[in-house]
Amino acid sequence: MKSGIHPDYRHVVFRDATTGRQFLTRSTAASELTVEWPDGRTYPLIVVDVTSDSHPFWTGNARPVDRAGRVERFRRRYGDRTRAT
Repeated sequence: MKSGIHPDYRHVVFRDATTGRQFLTRSTAASELTVEWPDGRTYPLIVVDVTSDSHPFWTGNARPVDRAGRVERFRRRYGDRTRAT
């Protein structure tokens, strides 16, 4: 790799804005905010809206899509049409 052309890849803490849970990982994302991690080091802090800790799919709070209603609405509008041969 050429030196000086790649962004700095370092440890970063991501915080879920909804739940407050924090994840330590590596990233090239930059931030002015910092947070002290339990290991005693200070890391850049990135606050995100959704993580696996608050996303409905991963938490089990996802609602099923009402497909039956959509099919009935389509049939009322267009009827049961058959293909002309």
